[in-house]
Amino acid sequence: MKQIENIPDRGILLFKSCLVSVEYPGIESSTTYAFDKLGVDYLVSDEQSCCTGLGYYFDLFDQMSTTAVAARNFAVARKNGYTNITTMCSTCYAINKETCALLNSNEEVRSNVNTVFENAELDDLTYKQNSLDEVDNFYHVVEILLSKTQNIGKLNTIDFSDVHVATHHACHYYKVQYDDMIGNPNHPLLIDTIAKSCGADVVEWYEDKTLTCGAGFSQRHINRKTSLEVTHAKLESLKNAGVELVIHMCPNCQIQYDRYQPVIEKEFETKYDFVHMNIAQFVALALGADPGKVCGFQIHSVPLDKFLNRIGISV
Repeated sequence: MKQIENIPDRGILLFKSCLVSVEYPGIESSTTYAFDKLGVDYLVSDEQSCCTGLGYYFDLFDQMSTTAVAARNFAVARKNGYTNITTMCSTCYAINKETCALLNSNEEVRSNVNTVFENAELDDLTYKQNSLDEVDNFYHVVEILLSKTQNIGKLNTIDFSDVHVATHHACHYYKVQYDDMIGNPNHPLLIDTIAKSCGADVVEWYEDKTLTCGAGFSQRHINRKTSLEVTHAKLESLKNAGVELVIHMCPNCQIQYDRYQPVIEKEFETKYDFVHMNIAQFVALALGADPGKVCGFQIHSVPLDKFLNRIGISV
């Protein structure tokens, strides 16, 4: 199990996410803003490609293709000397860790992937066993921020003391590899701890806290009714807890809550008074980031203007 004191802040490859880039680009700009403020040494590389997570979980990419793409991205990290791969998306986190473990443990898979590179005359992409470690070289942005809570608290510029906050922790962080995470999967508190460092009034437990967001990748589209029913149940729990701000760690979860909250309000004839942020957006805002130019709140489906004005931020 990971220990907070061992979380690195140097040599970090900030792994770009297709969902972040397309849906909430403010998550990436918020992450780099926060990292800059906190003195984190990181690299964003244009050579890095998608992790294939969406295609993989939609059964459009097979394991071999996904593993080969991952091995190529790992080679990008090694070449640049930034081997602590850190993701803004929990699906990127899970996919990269799983493929690294597969490359390290399965000689046949490793050989097949390297043969693909050899045939394409891309010998510089060859993956040797244990080139990266599936535990020691892979992190989620929330883990980096968690290791910096003291600094975040000291640099915080906003009074969050009367903001009622709840958190949603991503299943692809807590429910994929139980032996390699921080905290208790039955009572996750990573985001809670960061929010509390900024003085927020955090609801550490509410009914259905560990319930999935309901997206399930393909389930959002092929089982829409069930998907939205699950999300509705979670939103009702948050409503009953009197929450004002919900903080997330995965763009797919944020899509399900933020993009579909207005849909659920209409279809289930209800109304919710809370807004949504990614943890990087919350930290960047706390550290003085512009809510539009850096955090990108203007592209959220649930407007944040009223909330921001209440905490003293003009938009």
